Amino acid sequence: MMFLKNVLKDRVAAASFAILVAVMTVGIFAPVFAPHDPEEVHMELRYASASWEYWLGNDHLGRCILSRLIYGIQPSVLGVLAALLLSVLLGAVIGFVAGYFRGKTDVILMRICDVMLSFPSYVMTLAVVGIFGVGLEHILMAFLLLKWAWFARIIRTSVMQFSESDYVKFAKVAGVGNAAIMRKHLIPAALPDIAVIASSSFGSMVLQISGFSFLGLGIQAPKAEWGMMLNEAREVMFSKPEFMLAPGLAIIIVVLAINFLSDAFQAAVDPKLAASSRKERSMAEAAAGRLERKEVA
Repeated sequence: MMFLKNVLKDRVAAASFAILVAVMTVGIFAPVFAPHDPEEVHMELRYASASWEYWLGNDHLGRCILSRLIYGIQPSVLGVLAALLLSVLLGAVIGFVAGYFRGKTDVILMRICDVMLSFPSYVMTLAVVGIFGVGLEHILMAFLLLKWAWFARIIRTSVMQFSESDYVKFAKVAGVGNAAIMRKHLIPAALPDIAVIASSSFGSMVLQISGFSFLGLGIQAPKAEWGMMLNEAREVMFSKPEFMLAPGLAIIIVVLAINFLSDAFQAAVDPKLAASSRKERSMAEAAAGRLERKEVA
């Protein structure tokens, strides 16, 4: 909890966190916030411009774009978040077991991770889609199969580092059980590192699910998803580009908020990184000031 409070002292991180909380809240309570049924067809309103009733206009089937944008949060953000949490949970369990007990257990688990990590992520995702068919659940299944190994390897390294601490060694000598040591000492110490790697993967997973849906491999019509909304608006991308603007901006804003928050997590874990980042910003501002003075002169 203190770690999160320290992160939110940064204004950019606090704003990013507020954006993500707001987006997820709207997605969870989509039936409350959506003004219309996202699957309701009105062919007479095909590609209609924005109006008081339909704030963002209507798509190629006359469906409310705003309502579809709101319902699109569920697969684009909440579905990805669920897959991410499951991947982190599985990876954390394996990483803690391998990093704490070591020996043959560590060797066997890490060899399994090496096998999983040897497959390129996009190729593996396409293979899963090819075997099980297109659909959001199959892409999320591929994320779960691929990401846990990466999380397990990174978390294992963190656990190995903290397990060599004096307070952990003292707890072992005092006869404290392994489960208690993990619960009281290792998990709180490793949580910041877990937050960093999870948040850094969150943004890329949102982009990937939108990309696969744009290609027609993700969620299928008539369900709403941001990548699929971009694909559906391609027909009028030059005559009515505003129809691609709404889902495109939604993806950009969410991914930027995730990345800014991830940077804040990383800076909180490694204060040297934060100091270096501030130094680089001050140097850039000084250079910009010198350039501006030269232009004025």
